[in-house]
Amino acid sequence: MSDPQQDVQDWIRKTIASNDVVLFMKGNKNMPQCGFSAQVDHILRALGIDYKDINVLQDMGVREGIKAFSNWPTIPQLYVKGEFVGGCDIVREMLEAGELTAMFDEKGVAYDKTQLLA
Repeated sequence: MSDPQQDVQDWIRKTIASNDVVLFMKGNKNMPQCGFSAQVDHILRALGIDYKDINVLQDMGVREGIKAFSNWPTIPQLYVKGEFVGGCDIVREMLEAGELTAMFDEKGVAYDKTQLLA
């Protein structure tokens, strides 16, 4: 018999493994539905990062499952090359410190370097 929680964890693991950049967010990249998700979306878009968006509002199993998966209580959650980066505050702080683009460089994720001059 299938375990729904384990199925969600497996789906999350596969989704993160098969996409370079994944954002678990409220809403989607076309219509973020919370300010924090919108901020991370804006940062990724400004850098020209192509990312997989997962709307946690469409499935409570995924919404709760990603929190258990990362042991992180809030949404949004950003993953880069399989590694959990953090939520909105962490992503914003990493961007300001130059750590976010350094991580993209280190992991081989292409982004628009011209945006760093703005």
